[in-house]
Amino acid sequence: MELSRNSDIKLGSDSYHIQTEDWGMASPFIVSRVFKNGAVVRSIKTPYTELIEAPMWDKTAVEKAVEYQHNQILDLLISGHPL
Repeated sequence: MELSRNSDIKLGSDSYHIQTEDWGMASPFIVSRVFKNGAVVRSIKTPYTELIEAPMWDKTAVEKAVEYQHNQILDLLISGHPL
């Protein structure tokens, strides 16, 4: 499937880029990377099984899981929680 989401936000003097991607059925993980001022400061690798009830690993379910993980990270950053 290999779906992805990208967001750029500025918080104070720091710029963040959040990249979340699906690694596909051969490697069923959703992986997010948080870049702060160009450097990776956090990677989050979540297996499908933590986000999607098996055997519902269809494109719609994976799209929702990518969106969910991506938005959770954005919410944490914006609310000031450390990652």
